[in-house]
Amino acid sequence: MNKVLVYRNSLLPNSETFIRSQVLSYRRWHGVLAGAERLPGSNLEGLTTLLLSKNRPGIGNRVFRRISEQMGFGSPGDVAKLKREAAQIAHVHFGIDAVRIWPALRRLNIPVVVTLHGFDINIYKEWWEKGHGGWWRRTYPRRLLTMADEAKVSFIAVSEAIRQRAIEYGIPAEKISTKYIGVDVSRFTPGGRPILERKRQVLYVGRMIEKKGGDILIEAFARVRQRVPGAELVMAGDGPLFEEFNHLARRLNVPVTFMGQVPNNDVKGQIDESRVFCLPSITAGNGDAEGLPIVLLEAQACGVPVVTSARGGATEGIEHGRTGIAFREKDVDALESALVRLLSDDTLVAQMTDLAQAYVRGRFDLRQCTAALEELYDHVSANQATTSLELTT
Repeated sequence: MNKVLVYRNSLLPNSETFIRSQVLSYRRWHGVLAGAERLPGSNLEGLTTLLLSKNRPGIGNRVFRRISEQMGFGSPGDVAKLKREAAQIAHVHFGIDAVRIWPALRRLNIPVVVTLHGFDINIYKEWWEKGHGGWWRRTYPRRLLTMADEAKVSFIAVSEAIRQRAIEYGIPAEKISTKYIGVDVSRFTPGGRPILERKRQVLYVGRMIEKKGGDILIEAFARVRQRVPGAELVMAGDGPLFEEFNHLARRLNVPVTFMGQVPNNDVKGQIDESRVFCLPSITAGNGDAEGLPIVLLEAQACGVPVVTSARGGATEGIEHGRTGIAFREKDVDALESALVRLLSDDTLVAQMTDLAQAYVRGRFDLRQCTAALEELYDHVSANQATTSLELTT
């Protein structure tokens, strides 16, 4: 069986369990999840893993690594460990990690595929170059585009919206393919009480950061409560704007249940208690925006209609009017109207419940999406083998 090195610098943030799910769903390739460090409490069960650092790197080691990365030198130790895996291809998640590990991967002389997810391609180049992401990332845009010039490097966009943004960024269009990650439709199925017997509950799951638009949801929900008095809003997630959102809810006198960070395994339980799922994402001031939020697909797979303005999600992740309702970023009036409609119209919700499940099963089944990814691996590795043969003859 062919082997692919799947790289993420930190293994593995709670919000990125989709990487674990994707690797576990391989059928014809064997994935080795590699990274520089393992995060405390991360769930890597069932995966073959490779840690480049035995323990979490100290400050001195991290600084040395970053200087080496900036200078284009791969750590000899990292290169040796990666080479021992004898993989046919490397797949790096997030452009920001790709430029970090590229000096080492370049010395392996294997094809490299980079998945672009959102912030790594949407944030404006100037933001990085001014050092807002840290001094070691000031050269990120230039290094990403330099890497894109390499013949053995290609890219995956998690949505067509991300692909278009990558082209605008300067990555050649012919080097980018759109591949959805998908969700496990055998796990995300309707559960709990039938949707029309549930409380009129709206659920938000996401980090409390600018691009997720949590403040817009709270503002809209303050109006919704006046029209649907029994409506409830549950917001699951943590982040730098957590207290700000709490303060806004108190100021508007909106009874919001803030759950803080919810373990990924508990997200489905929250979906199964809700009538509507809402993700009112926006384009942040620095350009950061969604790619295609997996949680939108998970909610629909569970038969819960979604309301969203998420870039990628609103155009590719739902069928507007059939599986959910899309609205323009920051349009509080439109969000209010959509939520009231789904909280009040039982007939519409019942129809959307069935259509949403079928939509996700037909387009975003994890097994089908991963099979398409493995076909891309086949194609890329075959091209590399052909090129290598030509060079030796």
